[in-house]
Amino acid sequence: MSTSPPPAEPTYADRVFRSPAGMAGGVLLLALAAWLGGDALIRGEGLTPWFAAAIVLIAAPVVVAFTLRPAVFVNDDRVRIRNPFRTITLPWAVVEDVRAGYSSEIFTKDGTKYQLWAVPVSLRARKRANRQQMRLARDQERGRTPAGGHPDRAPQAQTDRTIAELRELAAHNAARPAAQGEPAVRWAYELAAPAAAGAVLLAVLLAIR
Repeated sequence: MSTSPPPAEPTYADRVFRSPAGMAGGVLLLALAAWLGGDALIRGEGLTPWFAAAIVLIAAPVVVAFTLRPAVFVNDDRVRIRNPFRTITLPWAVVEDVRAGYSSEIFTKDGTKYQLWAVPVSLRARKRANRQQMRLARDQERGRTPAGGHPDRAPQAQTDRTIAELRELAAHNAARPAAQGEPAVRWAYELAAPAAAGAVLLAVLLAIR
């Protein structure tokens, strides 16, 4: 009598955390670079088009790296941190803590720290949330129920909510067999290579002008 294997656990798409403000700024900067660089390439004379090409080659990857690229991908097995020039994959079992002070950071059990560029800290938003918490606490002391929310649901800044979610995922999934392993780091050569090529081209143009 054959026994069928237990059904595999369903696989869900990663949850993704990004900075909407960073992405919007990146799109605007790339549009500006395309406009100015394209105009110089089309209308420029002499070495001007070459200088424009070199500057765009340098600037575009850097803008993409610091605005559009940063993201944090999470599932039940691991967290994948896509920073400007590196991608770090951490199984939950190696994660010690996730914190947000002046920047968002994740710590591994061997003491290594990685920044989360996709989860920027807004001190203004945190202060606003703290003021709302204090107002909520005063209302509760006076026996008032705050309008528009449950009295026990304290407001938090978006970054602090994200950090709390990541910390909860780490604690909940660290013991999973699929969440074991070692950290892995990959460099973003696809961005570094064109920027380096642009820098070389710019150095040559400056030398021959």
